[in-house]
Amino acid sequence: MMNILVPIGTSSNANETLQYAVDFAAAFGAEIYVIEVFNATGKAGTLTNVTQKIAENAKERLKEIIAKVETKDVSIKIASFNGELKDGLKEIDKELGIDLIILAPRSNDIQEEYYLGQTSGTIIKRTNIPTLIVPKGTTYKAFKNVLVAFKSGILKRKRILDPLIEIKNKHNAIVNLLMVKTPGYSDDDLKINTALMDISSQLTFTENPTTYHGVLEHFQSKHPDLLCVFRRKRGFFKKLWEKSTISKSEFYAPVPVLVLSVKKD
Repeated sequence: MMNILVPIGTSSNANETLQYAVDFAAAFGAEIYVIEVFNATGKAGTLTNVTQKIAENAKERLKEIIAKVETKDVSIKIASFNGELKDGLKEIDKELGIDLIILAPRSNDIQEEYYLGQTSGTIIKRTNIPTLIVPKGTTYKAFKNVLVAFKSGILKRKRILDPLIEIKNKHNAIVNLLMVKTPGYSDDDLKINTALMDISSQLTFTENPTTYHGVLEHFQSKHPDLLCVFRRKRGFFKKLWEKSTISKSEFYAPVPVLVLSVKKD
């Protein structure tokens, strides 16, 4: 895990998320890239100046946020992008190769009832990069108990699990699998990837309307300090395929959530 991307939104707590990312990066020997995406428009003759000014302001703001963080000798580099967020993520990933995105669940411009806001929701929806969603106020500590929840055990690429395997090996974590049979499941869904089975200590089967309902049922008994789910086209964050926000009534986790993608790159 070499390169970690931390998108900086409008939240006044952005430095807390960055501090978590720095602590995480220090443990894994990774570098951090902070990015702020803006969208400058104007007349052709003035657009260059406008873009440059906004980029300079964004850079200064990022420097102010970094100054509030104990860097622990972790390399923190600044990037900005003029355009749409999804394009910026693709561009920086293409240039640098991002191994993990670390972000907070919600920006402060979204009502409190939302777990994922417009920015964080768009990132989860639009990118295939593994993402770690860190609740506000969370300080980094070793993950000792990981719950992996899914409704289909089919994983077409072993490297999907790379971030989870790195976390397990680094922290000597126990990985418990929760297979949730949802309405309309097929026999193929019950075929669990061998690489996933190899890193697990326990497999539990449950039947629920959704994967999230299965997590709710078993969360207290498993006591995870990390929840891992898969980003499928119609998967755990299904609601995000209709909209970019998701309310806390639809999903909420008091612990960090690792989202791994099984979508095509």
